[in-house]
Amino acid sequence: MARALIVGCGCRGQALGVELIARGWQVRGTSRERARLSTIEATGIEAAHADPDRAGTILELVGDVTVVVWALGSATGPPALVEAVNGSRLEAALERLVDTPVRGFVYEAAGSAPVAVLEAGSLAVRTAADRWRIPVAVVTEAPDERDAWMRAMARAAGSLIGLE
Repeated sequence: MARALIVGCGCRGQALGVELIARGWQVRGTSRERARLSTIEATGIEAAHADPDRAGTILELVGDVTVVVWALGSATGPPALVEAVNGSRLEAALERLVDTPVRGFVYEAAGSAPVAVLEAGSLAVRTAADRWRIPVAVVTEAPDERDAWMRAMARAAGSLIGLE
């Protein structure tokens, strides 16, 4: 059975997780705020406390994960944090994923983060794919088109492991 780790499992991430569960996946979702874990659990998603600003907290969760979904295109917080989780922290996580069972990586390249930040994140993901032969998908579907976004993200995850 495929297992996804959704990094940034807020409202849209939870909707994606529910969709993946309906498609037969097991899903784990992260939040950097412990108070939000019960909301994630209420959807049927396994909740985990992790902070994408600290790559190690994410990597602790990938031992049984097939696909990582980096759903941080609308990450909140100070601009430096938003840039880091779509830049240097993203790159650090990608580099370390090489030595894990993860077989695919989906990057949300649209959202409220500055376009330049999301473009840099997309480049980092594509560079990792070339350098380490990590199968990736970069999803540019606008998150405000919720149904289309969710279908695009779910298709991307499935396509990385031959399910779509």
